[in-house]
Amino acid sequence: MCGIVGYVGAQQASDRPLDVVMDGLRRLEYRGYDSAGVALVADGAGVLATAKKAGKLANLVEELDLNPLPAATAAIGHTRWATHGAPNDVNAHPHVAGKVAVIHNGIVENFASLKAELLAEGVEFRSETDTEVTAHLLARAYADTGDLTAAMAAVARRLHGTFTLLAVHADQPDVVVGARHDSPLVVGLGDGENFLGSDVAAFIAHTREALELGQDQVVTITPDGAAVTDFFGAPAEAHRYTVDWDAAAAEKGGFASFMDKEIHDQPHAVADTLLGRTDAAGRLVLDDLRIDESVLRSVDKIVVIACGTAAYAGHVAKYAIEHWCRIPVEVELAHEFRYRDPVVGPRTLVVAISQSGETMDTLMAVRHAREQGAKVLAICNTHGSTIPRESDAVLYTHAGPEIAVASTKAFLSQITATYLLGLYLAQLRGNKFPDEIRDILEQLRQMPDKIQQVLDRADHVRATARDMAGTSSVLFLGRHVGFPVALEGALKLKELAYIHAEGFAAGELKHGPIALIEEGQAVFVVVPSPRGRDSLHSKVISNIQEIRARGARTLVIAEDGDDDVLPYADEVFFVPQCPTLLSPLLATVPLQVFACELATARGLDVDQPRNLAKSVTVE
Repeated sequence: MCGIVGYVGAQQASDRPLDVVMDGLRRLEYRGYDSAGVALVADGAGVLATAKKAGKLANLVEELDLNPLPAATAAIGHTRWATHGAPNDVNAHPHVAGKVAVIHNGIVENFASLKAELLAEGVEFRSETDTEVTAHLLARAYADTGDLTAAMAAVARRLHGTFTLLAVHADQPDVVVGARHDSPLVVGLGDGENFLGSDVAAFIAHTREALELGQDQVVTITPDGAAVTDFFGAPAEAHRYTVDWDAAAAEKGGFASFMDKEIHDQPHAVADTLLGRTDAAGRLVLDDLRIDESVLRSVDKIVVIACGTAAYAGHVAKYAIEHWCRIPVEVELAHEFRYRDPVVGPRTLVVAISQSGETMDTLMAVRHAREQGAKVLAICNTHGSTIPRESDAVLYTHAGPEIAVASTKAFLSQITATYLLGLYLAQLRGNKFPDEIRDILEQLRQMPDKIQQVLDRADHVRATARDMAGTSSVLFLGRHVGFPVALEGALKLKELAYIHAEGFAAGELKHGPIALIEEGQAVFVVVPSPRGRDSLHSKVISNIQEIRARGARTLVIAEDGDDDVLPYADEVFFVPQCPTLLSPLLATVPLQVFACELATARGLDVDQPRNLAKSVTVE
């Protein structure tokens, strides 16, 4: 959650610090927020200037137009998602104590005892936030040390919970100091200027050179460089890397919304996730899997941990990995995993799926799994993030930046990555012959073109969505791999359109949910291929007949050539033929387009749904 930006530049005061920070906040709007603010340090005058407003960033821009801030040498900026205190002007960041200004992402769990200590000393508080406590602690620590870096380290040692902190002090106009514990912070390295951000999107317009901070580290940026220490002041290492995408990748590119753009990015996202995964002989090679092959051969259970959309990718993975590898797979919501005393050990492979790599529920589950002796493999889209760093191995998805809060291309990329993992394990353990694995990989390589075909046919989906803009409830049914697709379709509609939507296993229909069917009830049905195994196709056709007979409006996703659905469907959205296990890469796309278009027709902001944030960095 929360966007954080820091900047320090040339000694001569100018408008650049404010411009850089405001540009960074705009690029971080996708993270979700309800207020915004900035703090500037004017060189030579010992002046600390702030501005903050509740609501969208436009409110802060208006405030700055009415009451301009002075030229500066350093600046910090913040978009807040409320955790302590209402989303209003007073509780917005930054918070000021004396000559220090602080912004904060996360939750200080021991703030009450720290606040009581400060109140006993006569400190007066203006806000309801936990963050103001850190501002007063920093002011007090600075008075003792005369150095903002040392003060930050001293305060960080006292805080419990999750936090990224940035601070400036009026007496140190060429310094910005940050600290991180269980919350993201990355350094951007420029020429005569340096940057801090919640992620690289904050400064990607200015530099692609970055430092990857570790856990429990303090970073001090000046115009000349960045110095990293641990919370006790000892020098610490930070890995330098180059960001492999540029600012243009984070722009809308002519689409009406970031979500629409990212839906259309999906053929490239899946193709890029597949790139470079095989050697000259056609064998899978996953370079970042740092787990010894003998350990992977001995795995007797896989547990996928994830939240939301990523969890549904895990459900798709269960079908594929169990079929290809004959290893039992459990899928756990990360926020439930460590609270139920899970049975994991040295022969368990835990697969943690997270787009951002900073999802706090998933991170805590990763730590618990490793404490129990399990090996952890992360599937992630963000280089340098915490979950990959704290896992034993990582499989990056290469989907590029995903700006819209509701995940689309990350979902298909995550599914693709789990297919690669399943095939790699099958290759390693001898569950599949080499030619079988090559055949499946070739089928996977054909999927980007087939996804593009679905997008090219999407006008029918959009027209149907606009026609249904006034609907109040939509149900989604699926079987086999179509079941997690139904769950994801329902989630997208809930996220974006704020209407009732539920996904069900189609076989469960007669066990209760059919009671919801009444005249006009809209029901999406994901139909399995008639070329698939067993009799699932005919069973789902029977489900469509059951609900149609009770007055439902049936919206059917079926593969090309499946004319059996035509007599029972009010609307049919055909997708190209493909193997059953790969079909979620196609069947999901019409549901994404439907949710995006319906929400847009209702006048809603599909990039920033209410009450949601892109990266959930608190439990």
